[in-house]
Amino acid sequence: MCGWIAVVGSPIDSAMLRESLQVMRHRGPDAEGSWKSPSALCTLGHCRLSIIDLSSAGTQPMTSNDHRYSIVLNGEIYNYLELRRELQDCWLFQTQTDTEVLLASYARWGEACLDRLLGMFAFAIWDEPARKLFVARDRFGVKPVYFATLPSQQLAFASEIKALRQLGVNTGPDLQSWATYLTYGISDHCERTFWDRISNLRAGHALVWQNGSVVVRKWYDLASIAEESESGRPESEVIEEYQGLMLDSIGLRFRSDVPVGINLSGGLDSSVLLRQVHLFQRESSVCAFTFITGDPLYDQLDAVQQMLACTRHPHILCKLGPEEVPDLASRLQTYQEEPFGGMATIAYSKIFQEARRRGIIVLLDGQGLDEQWAGYEYYARADQPEQVQRPVLGPVQGSVSKPVRPECLEDEFRNLALPLFAPHAFPDELRNLQYRDAVFTKIPRALRYNDRISMMHGTELREPFLDHRLFELALAQRGELKIRDGVQKWLLRKMHGPIMPLGVINAPKQPVQTPQREWLANQLKGWLLELLNDQGLWALGWLRRDKVEESLRAYFDGTQDNSYFLWQWLSLTLWLNNCLRAGPRCH
Repeated sequence: MCGWIAVVGSPIDSAMLRESLQVMRHRGPDAEGSWKSPSALCTLGHCRLSIIDLSSAGTQPMTSNDHRYSIVLNGEIYNYLELRRELQDCWLFQTQTDTEVLLASYARWGEACLDRLLGMFAFAIWDEPARKLFVARDRFGVKPVYFATLPSQQLAFASEIKALRQLGVNTGPDLQSWATYLTYGISDHCERTFWDRISNLRAGHALVWQNGSVVVRKWYDLASIAEESESGRPESEVIEEYQGLMLDSIGLRFRSDVPVGINLSGGLDSSVLLRQVHLFQRESSVCAFTFITGDPLYDQLDAVQQMLACTRHPHILCKLGPEEVPDLASRLQTYQEEPFGGMATIAYSKIFQEARRRGIIVLLDGQGLDEQWAGYEYYARADQPEQVQRPVLGPVQGSVSKPVRPECLEDEFRNLALPLFAPHAFPDELRNLQYRDAVFTKIPRALRYNDRISMMHGTELREPFLDHRLFELALAQRGELKIRDGVQKWLLRKMHGPIMPLGVINAPKQPVQTPQREWLANQLKGWLLELLNDQGLWALGWLRRDKVEESLRAYFDGTQDNSYFLWQWLSLTLWLNNCLRAGPRCH
């Protein structure tokens, strides 16, 4: 894991490049490097978190032996050993890194190398003779790429927005993104960011800059691959293939020259991950981390303990208390740079902090199984009109009241919002919802949050269940393998039932992991009101004070099944105070 910068068009000042890298040093605290092309058309910068080949040979930017190609990479190419064996007859390797394997792959296959990669990656490769920059992002967008035009008209790319701001991008709030977020609760579904003039290269997309022109293309299409896949095979064949791919995915993500740990929430997905890790390792040396809040209504310690009784992995609890939230929320917002996912994200960040303190640099988590096997409660209502005809709303499950409060927005501002409707890529609405969540809503949001909270502590997060082979196979399956007799994730439960505790395998989905609702109404009420009285918030002219106060009164009077809209307003104030006003530097 790392942070990188690429600037094309004309040279940039070396001191400015160093300052831009410095604001991302949390992403790569182990080494730093820069490079300028002989033609002076491209500048690359990189800060490194050493994971594979810890020697100085792995420092980036890295240049090919013939000096044609230079690369910066953020992420991991998990199948680099297999690719290396395939390329060893045509490339004289100088390092043991996956970065050099990627460079050799591009030299051999060009842009078609993307289809051969198993991993999470965001990279830029400069081709000096062709005067061309190639930038690509992995299939699900685990690793980020942002880009913008600098005041001197160069095109700049970076792993974080603050690096572009440090380079001089003149930016402020993107009104359409904020209006859409506050009206519908959605984000990360398009190329727009919450910052004006700064764009996001979308997951599964690639970009080419050459002679001043820019071409963006989609190189990976989950829908077309899943639709073409055979979905009528017997259950036994699907189980056999899926379990084989799952174990292979786990094994690939244990390729590391630093210690690896596991995030264990107690839910089905993380429990499946722990069990698969145990099957792969056959030992209990890998530490499992769990965040808790001290509230038994939300902490899933019973399920965690049932799993640990089977695997006996070392276990570390990371507790979040309400008194920590104000300071941590402010600090996280500086690193997140855009709205993030509430107190669950704050609690999750404590895991990475503790892991780093213990020298565990890589962590695995179970993201992706709900979207693959229809785990969210609304999947069971996929064919109902409200699921397929109305605009998509924010990420709240188990709530009676609507998650957002557009009536609290000024009309002129609210009219800037653009709704998102579920894309119809499949003939059945269940897969359309799964596809929506994987490509436009839940996974893109979660991956952005998780990248920032892991990297702020100089740790690497790996997502074994976001291996595209697993996703393609699961998404292609017919609905009765996902939901049967009212049981969601049916086939996933069936294939793991024999090797997991019944209390875990049969547990229903638990949508909320922290007492955010209760804390905002009680212990954190003063903090909430203080932030919502911020003069800068009201100076924006986006919110209606009378409607906001009405919503607050209803909330404090007991209408607390949903606090998402409150977190939206808190996020806006935190963003104003910690990102827009404070400048690009991290604390």
